[in-house]
Amino acid sequence: MGSGSARGEGAGSRLNWTAVSAVAGSLAAVVALFTYLRPPVTGSGAVVSTPSAVSSPSPEPSSPDREDARPSPSPSLERSTSRPPERTRATQDTPPPLPEVRPAGCDEAATALNAYRRDAGTSGSGQAAAAQQTYRDLMGAGLSAQGVVAAKIRRLAAEFQELGFRLTGMVDADPNQVITDINTDIREFNGLCAFD
Repeated sequence: MGSGSARGEGAGSRLNWTAVSAVAGSLAAVVALFTYLRPPVTGSGAVVSTPSAVSSPSPEPSSPDREDARPSPSPSLERSTSRPPERTRATQDTPPPLPEVRPAGCDEAATALNAYRRDAGTSGSGQAAAAQQTYRDLMGAGLSAQGVVAAKIRRLAAEFQELGFRLTGMVDADPNQVITDINTDIREFNGLCAFD
């Protein structure tokens, strides 16, 4: 019985490090949120109002008593508070427009198509090997794509697989029929990915 109670005490006194880590992470998130939402504070401790905050009252004539009661800031603090806040300067300048972002999978698929044009050559066996490699590359590109772009990439992959079968003689049909379909789908693909 003595060893059973010792085990129970040891198991109860150990910390659950997973729970401690979760609590620490939650606490860090709360502190970060608080600091993000808190209005900025100047070096003298005064809260700086932002343009979207409540409008400030009109300035009142100051009496000499008020100025004497307030401690004068140091020269370094005066320099830092005399500059206008960065937020107002950023809203006045308009940033340059961002470049268009291509849908996911477009660049990878375009690389595969360019590799086929570069590596296919003129022999049937070279074209068949390049078609099979393009099929594999397009299947990989299709994994990261979504929607109509993914569907177009998968269709191109299937067409390159069919082209490889026809060029190797596994399927007895004219490879030029598939090439016509591939060229049509490449034009549509270029339109979807803004390569035109």
